[in-house]
Amino acid sequence: MKYIKHIGVITLLACAIACKQQTADNSEKTAGPEKPLRIGMVTGLKPEKAAYYKELHANTWEGVLKKLKECNVRNYSIYLQEIEGNYYLFSYYEYTGDNYEADMKKIAADTTTQRWWTETDPCQIPLPQAAAEGKIWAGMEEVFHMD
Repeated sequence: MKYIKHIGVITLLACAIACKQQTADNSEKTAGPEKPLRIGMVTGLKPEKAAYYKELHANTWEGVLKKLKECNVRNYSIYLQEIEGNYYLFSYYEYTGDNYEADMKKIAADTTTQRWWTETDPCQIPLPQAAAEGKIWAGMEEVFHMD
């Protein structure tokens, strides 16, 4: 089972984390409330599903949001951008817990989140590198950060 599968929010956790998809590299990094682990990811969005995806995230299920918070996900956003007729989603969140891999597994095991993914997954188009790994969202390298 893919255990870190990111799901989305248009603004501040308006959805559930794509919890099946971040790389194991992040589980080795130190995180906490004072020094969160910052995660950026990208995927495609089917143009005909854009309105539905926005609607889903404008009315995110409370159970999905609750599980994200319980699993130390904070400051979560998803952005939409059209580039040359293609739609892309960029997500960002911060992880403040002390066991990233375990928390992502808890999110992935949550039945409400799993039902949420049955709505969001068909809207998304994995980038080639993510698809090759059986994922929807591709992790991104952080090249700059300013507090």
